[in-house]
Amino acid sequence: MQNAPILTDKKDGIGFITLNRPEERNTFNVPFARELNDALKNLDQDEAVRVIVIRAAGSHFSTGIALTEFKDKTCKEYREFIKRMDEHNHTIARMKKPVIASVKGLAIANGAGLAFACDLTVAAEDAKFGTTAINVGLICLGPAAPLARLVGRKKTLEMVLTGDMISAEEAERLGLVNKVVPADQLEKATLELAEKLANKSPLALQTGKTGIYAMSDLPYHQSLDYLSELFASLCMTEDALEGVRAFQEKRKPVWKGR
Repeated sequence: MQNAPILTDKKDGIGFITLNRPEERNTFNVPFARELNDALKNLDQDEAVRVIVIRAAGSHFSTGIALTEFKDKTCKEYREFIKRMDEHNHTIARMKKPVIASVKGLAIANGAGLAFACDLTVAAEDAKFGTTAINVGLICLGPAAPLARLVGRKKTLEMVLTGDMISAEEAERLGLVNKVVPADQLEKATLELAEKLANKSPLALQTGKTGIYAMSDLPYHQSLDYLSELFASLCMTEDALEGVRAFQEKRKPVWKGR
């Protein structure tokens, strides 16, 4: 199984997904995209997992869809193919658990889109991001969906239409990356963030993620009402009562996920 395009593992409440096509710079093809999406869904349903990390074998996070895939397809086949390539963008947004991207080397085209779609991103100082498909006569429309939600229309148009690369530092300034660390500290920094989340109430994490994603599609006052309803529902759970009680008693809470 070490030759599989996607590897999974779990430890201490953290699920790990490893992009495992290092010789091809972790480019997307159909098996890679399908197994990535399946791994995300499976770990989201795993009760032993509270947070998920996507990392990469080799020197690069992902350099997008393999260019060898762009030939000998009908229009219908291209529709189905691109839908498969973008499926993780839907899945991550709908998942109950937070997903962290741990980015090194290049994250470009669909690889950049994967990093943008993750809930949180930690990047090595030497990482670079780019929606570069325009440079080969294509266009990064799938990655543009999460990108636009993070940086707005003008910056999205600039990145997608020029195909220019940006540094990890610039990505952090734009809000595409949460934290930039020296390359030799990437694994440690990612694990520290994952452990921090894994120790939180899983129900509170789920409620927070659900609410923040949903409110972006709602008018302001409607979003406030919706978030109030979510919060009220959370307050009725055993974990909420346990969290407040543990804080008052100055002890570590014991989460039950209900």
